[in-house]
Amino acid sequence: MDAVKTIRATFESGRPFLLDGGLGGELELRGFDVSSALWSAELILERPEALLEVHRDFLEAGARCISTASYQASEPGLKARGLSAAEIEGVFRASVDLACRARDQFMRDNPGLAYRPLVAASVGPYGAYLADGSEYRGNYGIGEKQLRDFHAQRLHWLDNTAADLIACETIPDLREAKVLRQLLESVVTPTWVSFCCRDSQRLHDGNRLRTACELFVDHPRVFAIGVNCCPSKLVAGMIENMAAVEHGKMIVVYPNSGQQYDAASKHWSGASELNQWSRQALQWFQAGAGMIGGCCHIGPAFINELASIESWHC
Repeated sequence: MDAVKTIRATFESGRPFLLDGGLGGELELRGFDVSSALWSAELILERPEALLEVHRDFLEAGARCISTASYQASEPGLKARGLSAAEIEGVFRASVDLACRARDQFMRDNPGLAYRPLVAASVGPYGAYLADGSEYRGNYGIGEKQLRDFHAQRLHWLDNTAADLIACETIPDLREAKVLRQLLESVVTPTWVSFCCRDSQRLHDGNRLRTACELFVDHPRVFAIGVNCCPSKLVAGMIENMAAVEHGKMIVVYPNSGQQYDAASKHWSGASELNQWSRQALQWFQAGAGMIGGCCHIGPAFINELASIESWHC
């Protein structure tokens, strides 16, 4: 059974397909330095064993899909670190290889497992490369050609790995979404696209979430659309807006802890809003979300909380 059929079968069986949580935030909580412009991708080069450990912990918690550490990896970002063209490509491939290794180890240690976890190759927005919080603003002030050049090569590399899926994540900008719509027509790997929003109706650049969803109606490669790295209290309204568009896609949601990101210090602060995590996730599923997980500062314990829900229907 291919990846998309596996996901749909889980949803049709009466449960959401569970994703992992926030890789970078979990690494930070465990004391690893993710303050560089490469964020969690830095550890592909410096501490790959840390990535293996966190991937494994999310799988042990019940995640059916883990995302790679390639979110903030990019050609210009890795070139600035002094890597050659071949080494840059190697970083993207290594991100997938590490996730696959974690998955294979997990399956080997759990021989009676009734499912095969999936690996999603993470593709972050242009704003993530800037490492200044631009993914929470959009409106980069650059042209479509520059955006296309930024995304094209890494999509090509990740499309030619063992990843089961590609995840274009935290997209705050309608222009960037339009560029991705065109580029994704050339990939083979099934892809989801998730947006980053200022409220339940608008992307961070001010354009409507519905408009962004409409871009992917009947898209041949994009099987799911959704939102991520937003406060959980906004998700129900976002699902309502996405469901109002007849896009024919699955809906994927994976919010953050509700804390605020400070781009200068590169840290999250404020109170967590996860005291109603399970109850909210049940509402998202009942509203139509077929894939549910977490983003920044949603660790394995919160994924395990969802995996432990016996019935997803009231």
